[in-house]
Amino acid sequence: MSSPLHRIGVVGGGAWGTALALAALRAGRDTLLWAREPAVVEAMGIRRENRDYLPGVPLPDALRVTGDLVELGGCDAVLLVSPAQHARTVTARMAPLLKPGAPVVVCAKGIELDSHALMSEAVAASLPGGTPVAILSGPTFAAEVARGLPTAVTLACADEELGAALVAALGSRTFRPYRSDDVVGSQVGGAVKNVLAIACGVVEGRRLGDNARAALITRGLAEITRLALALGGRAETLMGLSGLGDLTLTCSSLQSRNMSLGAALGEGKALADILAVRRSVAEGVYTAAAVVGLAAKLGVDMPICGAVDAILNRGAGLDETIEGLLSRPFRGEGF
Repeated sequence: MSSPLHRIGVVGGGAWGTALALAALRAGRDTLLWAREPAVVEAMGIRRENRDYLPGVPLPDALRVTGDLVELGGCDAVLLVSPAQHARTVTARMAPLLKPGAPVVVCAKGIELDSHALMSEAVAASLPGGTPVAILSGPTFAAEVARGLPTAVTLACADEELGAALVAALGSRTFRPYRSDDVVGSQVGGAVKNVLAIACGVVEGRRLGDNARAALITRGLAEITRLALALGGRAETLMGLSGLGDLTLTCSSLQSRNMSLGAALGEGKALADILAVRRSVAEGVYTAAAVVGLAAKLGVDMPICGAVDAILNRGAGLDETIEGLLSRPFRGEGF
């Protein structure tokens, strides 16, 4: 890079966007956080707290907060943290405002429902040609990042020099990006683990035991890897932070929005009732159908993801779906 990435814009005023803005601020960057909801902007600007999405975490005065996308024009890089299904729309709005050549780092985890596009593909379609796109993914609970607890992530970028510049801009003692050039593999891991976390939540809610959860994590990793390979990703990427790391975290703690949603389903609650009382997005609800559609297009076998999609979107009963998985023919272990 010919100039340092000093001014960082963060698009998305939820828990994860706020946490990433605090991480960038700790790394010494001049940080601007954009939020869509005026009430959230006001609360963060005046009360210096994101009470709706990240209560109890004070926001330093140095963190600038805005509801005006035009202000992104002064940023050297933008972190896109909008929910996956809205990423293309938000990118189209901010595209004409960006500084020429400023990279966009996609921090949302999902697959676009209508197009089955990865986030990098959906975002690139809305950006001026030649705009660099990178991916930030990995095992991250927003509240822990916001509090400055030690965290490691994958930062995937096809351009080695830009990837190194982004690591230097965002990295600190407690927020440690590991660079990769596998943009595809890092996205597949982050997207599919949300679907698998719902499955592990069902195991928790149905009290099927830790053995079952470990089996789901392991066989789920095989599903992630098959899909990533079919899309041109690398198997070793899925053994790293954006694959195994993120999968393990999200499938092992009810801090995970997706796992807690699955647990509520497992306890017998209806999906509509669960979603009605939540402000934060559980990406796996929308990604399940997208993953299954993409897998069918590529001829990739993903039975666990298929089971989650059937429960969420096709009216399948929990017990009959679990019985269907347990009745599958025995096979050799592997991808």
